[in-house]
Amino acid sequence: MPLTKNSNIFGIIVQVMDQFDVIVIGGGAAGLSAALWCDDLGLKTLLLEKKGEFGGQLLRVYNRIENHLGVDAENGLEMRDRFLLQTGTREFLRKLETEVLTADLKNHTVSLKSGETLRAKAIIIATGTGRRRLGIPGEEAFKDRGIVESGRKDPKIAAGKRVLIVGGGDAAVENALILSETAERVFICHRRAEFTARDEFIDQAKGASNIEFLDPHTLENIIGAERIEAVELKNTATGETLTFPVETVLIRIGVEPNTGIFRGELETDESGFVLIDDKCRTSMEGVYAVGDAANPLGPTLSSAVGMGATAAKAAYSYLAERDDKR
Repeated sequence: MPLTKNSNIFGIIVQVMDQFDVIVIGGGAAGLSAALWCDDLGLKTLLLEKKGEFGGQLLRVYNRIENHLGVDAENGLEMRDRFLLQTGTREFLRKLETEVLTADLKNHTVSLKSGETLRAKAIIIATGTGRRRLGIPGEEAFKDRGIVESGRKDPKIAAGKRVLIVGGGDAAVENALILSETAERVFICHRRAEFTARDEFIDQAKGASNIEFLDPHTLENIIGAERIEAVELKNTATGETLTFPVETVLIRIGVEPNTGIFRGELETDESGFVLIDDKCRTSMEGVYAVGDAANPLGPTLSSAVGMGATAAKAAYSYLAERDDKR
């Protein structure tokens, strides 16, 4: 099948071969690193990304990045662009808007939403994580109609409004502090009385005149017409429910790995994070997992990049040993 090289580092390679040395699934920091290193090692590599652009979780980092050794960036988007400038000159193939529906990891094949089935000698899983959802009425309906993604991305979005933050960790309380600068009032709803956020955030929130803690409560329903008008909360201690007027909701209850299509084939922990060894090898021969999807304890940009390199070198050694046996 003929190939057309990518002339635009932000674009798409148009056609796909039937056979590769390595298929990398996921185009965030870990996947880009893995593809870069595979290319460096001379492996015929295909990078698949479900969304319309590369970057993964970097596209949700709105604060300055100052702890990735060797380079700073104003935000995740700028860091992503730096990565693409480096990887854009490489020979590996890349394909955007390409969703993997199923995978036969034993035979190193993946089936795409487009109907194509691709085969490789090794697979590197770099599918990352997604925001954990509550799964309550109104959560999907009011997306972009009162449910906001990040206070740091656009702190003015809550100006003069009553805001509900759901969650008890650093991200929840930090967003409450950011939005409190413009909001009329911010309520932090957490299912337990104890918060996991660091003490400095809790102390700042308790000292703010327009932040109020609603614990222990869970968010049960989001109510409104064109936009959010109120929420239904449940007291987890008493079982009592109340309707609470707010106009903006931000949910921060952690993340979950994007590994659903691989469960049952690969060993994972209870939350679905892929279990790996020190070479990023999974329980399936020739299959590796990198980045946040395989790192529940310390997911960082630097660890994702390092894991991508480790998996590429491990795959190279695996393929070399396999060829020697033939």
